[in-house]
Amino acid sequence: MANRPSGGGGQGMTKVRFRTCLRNTIYDALRNRPGWTETESDSEFDFVWADVPWMREHFDGLRLEEQQRVNHFRNHYELTRKDLMVKNLKRMRKQLEREDKHAEALQYDFFPVTFILPSEYHMFVEDFKRFPDATWIAKPVGRAQGRGIFLFNDLGSLQQWKKAYDTKSAPVNSQNQKVQEDVEVYVAQRYIDNPYLIGGKKFDLRLYVLVTSYLPLRIWMYRSGFARFSNHRFTMQRGDISNAYVHLTNVAIQKTAPSYDKETGCKWDLRAMKLFMVSKHGMDPVNKCMADIQTLCIRSLQSVQKVMMNDKHCFELYGYDVMIDDELKPWLIEVNASPSLSSDTTADHELKVGMLEDMTDIVDMEKKMTGREDQVGGFDLIFNNGPVRKERPMGTQTLLGCYNNRVRNKQKLAQAHRVRETHHGEAAAAKK
Repeated sequence: MANRPSGGGGQGMTKVRFRTCLRNTIYDALRNRPGWTETESDSEFDFVWADVPWMREHFDGLRLEEQQRVNHFRNHYELTRKDLMVKNLKRMRKQLEREDKHAEALQYDFFPVTFILPSEYHMFVEDFKRFPDATWIAKPVGRAQGRGIFLFNDLGSLQQWKKAYDTKSAPVNSQNQKVQEDVEVYVAQRYIDNPYLIGGKKFDLRLYVLVTSYLPLRIWMYRSGFARFSNHRFTMQRGDISNAYVHLTNVAIQKTAPSYDKETGCKWDLRAMKLFMVSKHGMDPVNKCMADIQTLCIRSLQSVQKVMMNDKHCFELYGYDVMIDDELKPWLIEVNASPSLSSDTTADHELKVGMLEDMTDIVDMEKKMTGREDQVGGFDLIFNNGPVRKERPMGTQTLLGCYNNRVRNKQKLAQAHRVRETHHGEAAAAKK
């Protein structure tokens, strides 16, 4: 277990055993913390950064001790699986309507029209026929990094699901019984065909949101993030509908483009992007856009609050993917339980390591925090059983995309901790 040796004034280095199978920025962040040492044990640890397969194999069999921390909630997939995320958002909207909170229900308009295939195939067809000029995007619910995604604007592309799902066409077994074939579940979403463009190229935003509790709901949002750009200029011409370098912003896909530059990558810092948008549209519209992004993050987490298995040993760092359209309206694309922590440029490495260091400070294995902080490094507490009100620059409703003063804040927190340690030491000495 984590051990804090007694010493002069109650001071001493906390010893923490961490477990992770990854060798990227999370490993760099953990192994450089004073007093932290790596363990290979799947049970004798203080802090584990687990992937989803580890959770499936080990979590239910663990009896976690008071000090142990795990980086996923038991059923994190309620928000991070594409089909379940949409189900929970739709359920939340219907619940608000039943409670006559219609104005609030209307605010759940930040995700595209979505159907789960093949189970909602007939509903999808009805909507498809109502909007014959619309383009749709199909995504497998169980894959990541853009694998299996494609755009379509004709029903013929989906006949394979319909055929396999329809029991009338299912194969017959030896007992003359129809057998349902396994069909990979997809979501079909109405494609956002008017994305905000910079340099003629489409992008989405990767943002980091930390949840340390669902009961009560406690949400931290990181000020920094980045835009992920496509390599090719955006077009909705029919001949380019299958061009992934135009329509998909996943780094894993864009890195394979012939025009990809390994030195610069395909990312742009969120603050730089925000300043660019301010120069074009003015401060107020862009600040509203950033505030709307923060609000959609909060509302999406509220939609799963009642179904999430809260556990004081668990926390979750979510990678939010958000797109902005040409009217500055943000759209929630998906939420990742295991956001990529690999880095492809120096700036990318610095951002992710810094973010992970601040996240670990909030988890607070060393017990240096008071629990009353509303900023830790680059993370701002935005919801603590209710919206958090704090001082912000003039005209802003959120610090998302603002200057990240994490270094100065960490110095301030460290100084406050040293003062508390000194007072505790003096109090202890006075009792002797």
